[in-house]
This record gives sequence, structure tokens and C-alpha cells, in this order.
Amino acid sequence: MSILRAIINEASIRFEFPTPFLNIKQLKNNKSDIHPFHLDEVFLILKEVRQDYHSYYTTRFFTGMRTGEIDGLKWKYVDFERKLILVRETIVDGKQEEDAKTSSSIRDIQMNKMVFEALLKQYRGTSKKSEYVFCNLKGEALAHRNVTKRVWHPLLKRLGLSSRKPYQSRHTAATLWLAAGEAPEWIAKQLGHANTQMLFTVYSRYVPNLTRQDGSALETLIANHKEG
Repeated sequence: MSILRAIINEASIRFEFPTPFLNIKQLKNNKSDIHPFHLDEVFLILKEVRQDYHSYYTTRFFTGMRTGEIDGLKWKYVDFERKLILVRETIVDGKQEEDAKTSSSIRDIQMNKMVFEALLKQYRGTSKKSEYVFCNLKGEALAHRNVTKRVWHPLLKRLGLSSRKPYQSRHTAATLWLAAGEAPEWIAKQLGHANTQMLFTVYSRYVPNLTRQDGSALETLIANHKEG
């Protein structure tokens, strides 16, 4: 509707006729409610998930990467020396590769200790057979619908956790960073948001007083949880 409105409004100016969109109001977009996991639930999932998907879900939960970004992640974009994941490409349905979603989506994500160790483990398992970090037995990129159907939903059901889409792992990362007290600007950059507006709009009820800025607060939160 927005595209059609722009075209007709442009035509009305050029050819001097009243735009029919004059009294048509934009439809309201219903906000989709987020349903992130608690930290206890995250560790339960990582404890019980199939070992061949442990690194995959560790990376999802603690980087906030979109499905297309993590499924399309290639080893050439994993910088172990600087502990960075370079988001440069996405993959759709395991077939069509595209550029990252927006200019802000092209970003460098800092690895925490758990992600770093998970990717090192994954490197030993798949780096010689595929350019993709996470791949199937043939070395091809994961088909996310297949993974969701065969791994994700059965696992949640077995653990007695409410059913939700894997994308909630991205919301989980955001809320964990907020709970840990990371700076909103840093979180927005990790998620690939152009600014903090979406962060406060989507996660407003999860925002405490934010003090830290460097990603170390979540490390502390995880360490305290393990010790407890």
C-alpha cells in the first residue's frame, strides 16, 4: 500500500488530479509479542539439544543473529583472532544467497567466551568439508525449516517449554544483554539495528538501568549462573 500510495501521489502531482489516497488511512500494524527464553531455559536447551546442534544454538542464543545470517555464515567471516563474527551475507531457504538485510545489518558481532568455544569446536568438525560454519552431512547450508521441524520443536516439547519460533533466540540475546546491563548503543550494533529506537520499542519492559558498554556484563551473568 505504501508503494501504491507513493506512485499515485506522484501521478496526482504530475497530472494535477486529486489523489484517491487523500482520505485513506494507513492500516495499523499489529506488534508481534516477543517471547524470549530465561537464562535457565537457555542452559537447559543447550544441555539437552543434540550435540551436533549444540554449537549452532549456542551461537544463536548469544549473538542474536537472524536465521538467514547464521545459516549463511561462512568460515571466511569468522575471525577467531579478534573474536568477531562478520555478518556480510544471508541465505534464504538454503538456496538463494543475498546481501545482508540493510546497511546496518552488515556488522561485526563480538563473540563471548561461550560462542568462541562453540565455534572452535564447530571448526574442528566442519571447516574441512564445507565453507559454511553450520552445515548438513553433505556440507550444504542448513535448511532452517527442516531443522526447526526435526530438532527445535521436538526439543521444546520434550523439555516442556512453550512452543515458539527459533527467531525468539534473537529476542533472547537482546533481553539477556539488557538484563546484564549492557549499553543500548552496543546492543543495537550487535543486533544490526540502525539506532536504539527499535531496541526501546520492542524490548521496553526489559530495560533496566544500563551501565556497561563492552559485552562483559553478560559474561559475568553467565559465570554467576554457573557458580550458582
